[in-house]
Amino acid sequence: MAPRSRWAALIGGVALLATTVGCTADGDAAATPAAPSAVSSAPSAAGLPQVVARLQPSVVTVRTDQGLGSGVVFRDGGLVLTNEHVVGDRKDVELALADGSRVPARVVAVDAVTDLAVLRAERTDLPPAPLRTELPPPGEPVVALGSPLGFLNSVTAGIVSGVGREIPGSANQGNALVDLIQTDAAISPGNSGGALADYSGRVVGINDAYLPPQTGAVSIGFAIPAATALDIADDLLDDGKVTQPYLGLAVARLTPQIARSLGAATDRGVLVRDVAPDGPAAVAGLRPGDIVTELAGDRTDTLEAFLGALRTVEPGQRVAVTYRRGADTRGTNVTPTAATR
Repeated sequence: MAPRSRWAALIGGVALLATTVGCTADGDAAATPAAPSAVSSAPSAAGLPQVVARLQPSVVTVRTDQGLGSGVVFRDGGLVLTNEHVVGDRKDVELALADGSRVPARVVAVDAVTDLAVLRAERTDLPPAPLRTELPPPGEPVVALGSPLGFLNSVTAGIVSGVGREIPGSANQGNALVDLIQTDAAISPGNSGGALADYSGRVVGINDAYLPPQTGAVSIGFAIPAATALDIADDLLDDGKVTQPYLGLAVARLTPQIARSLGAATDRGVLVRDVAPDGPAAVAGLRPGDIVTELAGDRTDTLEAFLGALRTVEPGQRVAVTYRRGADTRGTNVTPTAATR
């Protein structure tokens, strides 16, 4: 993983938002706690039912007035991680626990850019799940725990299909999610905020989104890596907000038509749409119409790749930028300042 699992967000004061198919259920398909969960499509693994049984008390169902999602107890004191799109602007939610009991919870803080939220349950004895901060390799077996479509305490199984993923077209609207874990463990509405865990029972990611069947996808789901989630949670618990690198520019997707109109010999990169006066990008010499092709040593062929590169940058860190202006390739250095959301 990158040195810090920071997700870049505010660019020129404008949040770059991404298209994600969040997995929050609108209703309750199972009004009472499910019977002991069945593992579907799982590779044979002796002891996996026991692993699931140990982990399930750390996975909760998050109920709101508009539907439900899932959450993971990650720290003592009843602290729960879930997705921002599960709770929205609500201040209070209800948690359904694996033992069938329900407990109120307060929304401590949320970050819409990373789609993460921290809740505090009124019960402080909820068992935290063990979290694994190193990325799982492709091919490693995993299980997804949560409440898809209201079926509480459900478990599905699969493998890690890939890491460092982005959702195609995800920077056009919604939350800009990059550097995700891709899995073929079935993820459905209601799984949002639940656990993606390895076969030792350690949570490797927070389930977040999936590609629906109408896209032609079959079992393509995504989870936020545990290291990213913990990093953001620490910021949210510290002061209720996430510090992001501020470049002072707004970028947009580059189309072949725009590239031709600018006289650029490429359609790979991101278009600089606007530059804040006296901001870090302006000081570095960037201006509207430039095409950024590399940031901090990483290619930025797409908006998602740009956000992934910016994720590794800390405020105050001087980073190299390669860009095209017309037919010319140029380079500069930019030092982001801190922006908060």
